[in-house]
Amino acid sequence: MRLWLAGFAAPVAILAALSGAPTAALARPQAVPAAMAPAPDAALSARIDAVVDRAIADQRLVGAVVLVARDGKLVYHRAAGLADREAQAPMRENTVFRLASVTKPFVSVAIMRLAEEGKLSLADPVTKWLPDFKPALADGSTPEITLGQLLSHTAGLTYGLAEKADHPYHQLGVSDGLDISGLTLEEDVARIGKGPLAFAPGSAWRYSLAIDVLGLVAQKADGHPLPQVVARTVTGPLGLKDAGFQATDPARLATPYANANASPAPTRITDNQDVSLGATAVRMAPSRAVDPAAFPSGGAGMVGTAGDVLALLEAVRTGGGPILSAASVQAMTSDQAGIKAATQGPGWGFGYGWAVLDDPAIAKTPQGAGTLAWGGVYGHNWFVDPKAKLTVVLLTNTAFEGMNGQVTRELRDAVYGR
Repeated sequence: MRLWLAGFAAPVAILAALSGAPTAALARPQAVPAAMAPAPDAALSARIDAVVDRAIADQRLVGAVVLVARDGKLVYHRAAGLADREAQAPMRENTVFRLASVTKPFVSVAIMRLAEEGKLSLADPVTKWLPDFKPALADGSTPEITLGQLLSHTAGLTYGLAEKADHPYHQLGVSDGLDISGLTLEEDVARIGKGPLAFAPGSAWRYSLAIDVLGLVAQKADGHPLPQVVARTVTGPLGLKDAGFQATDPARLATPYANANASPAPTRITDNQDVSLGATAVRMAPSRAVDPAAFPSGGAGMVGTAGDVLALLEAVRTGGGPILSAASVQAMTSDQAGIKAATQGPGWGFGYGWAVLDDPAIAKTPQGAGTLAWGGVYGHNWFVDPKAKLTVVLLTNTAFEGMNGQVTRELRDAVYGR
């Protein structure tokens, strides 16, 4: 499924305590290091404000936080609309969101860090760590799957949310990591392993539950639960206080809404609600973010602020410090799947953790070659354009407009002055 869908010298905590002041003020945000000092861009602000205001006025979005960094400086930051429409609670820049697939970059970086530490190798077969994980092809054979194939979504797995009701994943009760399932991570991965492969590993690309499988591999390789692995390797070194698998301050969680069912206005999402996604649906449970019994989904289970996401992406854009080596970043930002994968439409391949833009002309986008991008089903979209030294984060509380709706294309074009 298409979800459009020389580093910092010290750990940072980008934007974790922003007050939600209007963009025009652009006062220096608390906890932003010198490398991320605000640098107001009035023309850019006007363009983006118009996009965000129109999306809220049209009731395509309930609320959003938008951050734009250019060459390490914050050129735009704004919280707009409502975090909770029924309570009339305003969106703030330190609002915490259910990250959904914006979890994947965090966990993918953690996997690369474990590889750097020699605790695993991307060339390892999955069975080295999970001996019983042997999904089969249609002919009954169980080909070897490597950790690198999981990381690039070329392993042959799929997502329940991308499949119709008669797919084996649904029959097996596989969780996509977004619902309340009552399963442990081990139990869910075991169910994935009993499902079929869509193709021979390495022969094609399909967005999948592969990062959930890697989450269990990370636990085995590191000897600690996935939340601890991610905290040690990623969020801790970056100084991120809100990014994790459980909301530490539930009062700051955005209330999620869905505009996927053609209602006059977005409707509040309730636990284990099936939100329509064309011919399929996404089963979502907002209370998962505060449920200590929910298993840590490496593909969809984290929460965090827009500033947390910006901090991670900026670390990657600037070479990896303090979380990764430049060599790991080079591997992650190289197309591992090939342009034919068309992961966000024509012209897009896939690296380790995100889509990679191979050909802007084919993609019909102003973004430069090498741009990284992805999103999340709760209503998020982000991209990093290394050539333009741009990092753009859009976190919203409205599925699926904030993930792949009109606002995402209009925001992209506004950033480039189109």
